[in-house]
Amino acid sequence: MNTARVHLPETLSPDAAAVGALYQQLLAGWNARDADAFAAPFAEDGESIGFDGSQLSGRAEIAATLRGIFADHPTGAYVGSVRGVRLLDPHAAVLRAVAGIVPAGSADIAPALNSIQRLVAARSDGAWRVVLFQNTPAQFHGQPELAQQLTEELRQLLT
Repeated sequence: MNTARVHLPETLSPDAAAVGALYQQLLAGWNARDADAFAAPFAEDGESIGFDGSQLSGRAEIAATLRGIFADHPTGAYVGSVRGVRLLDPHAAVLRAVAGIVPAGSADIAPALNSIQRLVAARSDGAWRVVLFQNTPAQFHGQPELAQQLTEELRQLLT
């Protein structure tokens, strides 16, 4: 799976759809194991907070770090579902999404790798860019039914 399977709400405004396209581009870059493609939608000074809490600042650092990860680790492929895009003003938006990972060599979601994701985008010179992408483990401590519900939702994206 080298393309991102991303579910977008059907009723997005043109600006919200453009922000959704940034998210799709990020996941597609990851799934293709292409660090430059993953970093491309970021603003020059954009930031990425990884699943493990690592913080990367700037498009160049994001790309350089991911090149090393892709070279040394068999990364899985994302599936994601955008839960909504909120336009804060004509130049700022927040995207809410959930995602799962199908590990390399597998055909199913690994529930322990499910995440809650947020993307903050800003419009500059007429183009939307990612200023912050955060990927937080969806552990749902003490609420195993929520973890199971999320896994089932994400599995539906595989069919």
